[in-house]
Amino acid sequence: MTVEILTFGCRLNTYESEVMRGLSANRADTVVVNTCAVTAEAERQARQAIRKLARERPGARIVVTGCAVQIDPAAWAELPNVHRVLGNDDKLRPENWLPDATSAVSDIMAARETAAHLVTEFTTRARAFVQVQQGCDHRCTFCIIPFGRGPNRSVPIGAIAQQVRMLVAGGYQEIVLTGVDVASYGADLPGAPSLGQMIRRLLLAVPELPRLRLSSIDPAAIDVDLWRLIAEQPRLMPHLHLSLQAGSDLILKRMRRRHSRAEAMAVVRRARDLRPGIAIGADLIAGFPTETEALFEDTLRFVQEAALPYLHVFPYSERPGTPAARMPAVAKPVRRARAAALRAAGASEAGRFFARQIGRQIWLLTEANQSGHSEHFAPVRLARPIEANRLVRATVTGSTGDLLLAEVA
Repeated sequence: MTVEILTFGCRLNTYESEVMRGLSANRADTVVVNTCAVTAEAERQARQAIRKLARERPGARIVVTGCAVQIDPAAWAELPNVHRVLGNDDKLRPENWLPDATSAVSDIMAARETAAHLVTEFTTRARAFVQVQQGCDHRCTFCIIPFGRGPNRSVPIGAIAQQVRMLVAGGYQEIVLTGVDVASYGADLPGAPSLGQMIRRLLLAVPELPRLRLSSIDPAAIDVDLWRLIAEQPRLMPHLHLSLQAGSDLILKRMRRRHSRAEAMAVVRRARDLRPGIAIGADLIAGFPTETEALFEDTLRFVQEAALPYLHVFPYSERPGTPAARMPAVAKPVRRARAAALRAAGASEAGRFFARQIGRQIWLLTEANQSGHSEHFAPVRLARPIEANRLVRATVTGSTGDLLLAEVA
């Protein structure tokens, strides 16, 4: 029997949900809710899902875990039909999924550790995620995640290679390396290998892996070896997603980010010089406290000047206990309007990026319903059905503005 798992938030949560799926097999009528604390909306959605489960399936045993639980376990334990709460480390311990296991709320803030958890299957995805690190040593003023995930801890290279090798043997064509602050990988390991060094060794250790991709990365921490791989390694996909957050120097300073506007633009330009045609995306926060219209325009212009086709935009969300929550707030309707303007700018850049792909040949990883993603992570719709989880050569025949149309070559 497979336990039902509802996952909110990041790719790391997706990976950890699959770990829990394996650990919690044969637990009858159990639903696991893996929460996120990045925004108030993410927490609201998880609470809403729990209340709905309690109404519609009163006999179900609800287990709640994730970052929101790690930060405020007592509040989640009080929700209806919640049988257990598990912290981020507890949820990955096999003993906590035994039939007679119990977990007290007070145990959640115990010492944290990071171990390699082998996952051989992702139930609904063509690509597989592999955790390479956990936690974050930085303290951006808006972010609560370090309190939920703890300090930076890296998975040893050998364990990463073992996980990737097993997934490739299981038929996965593409692996995404994920974590909380991926660019900080290795600082806590013997010899302090950088992220680029780890990736280079991983690709050598698993030559049968066709495609490797990175999750969001801090533009202030791209190391020399990673730049070399971006330039020279075809198995590392031409797609970079930056944890940018803003395009205004003053806002970046108030966020306590480690890059300036000019430094972020230099990263974009260097990536394009080294890997012509690379697709670049960014995470952005709209309506950060003290953001004036002029400061917002700085971020909007950055999107346009850098021609970023893939944006993840979030209206600023107060996180109690963070320095930003004490700063003068921007009105919520203004935040939403600015987020919409950034998304519209990103959609325009995506349309231009997709238009440039027409007539070109791409390597496509096929998914369900005649869909897939190119090496640039562009969404693609095929003209005819084809078996999922295959790498195929296709010709781009058109674009709808938000995806590519293609025919298998």
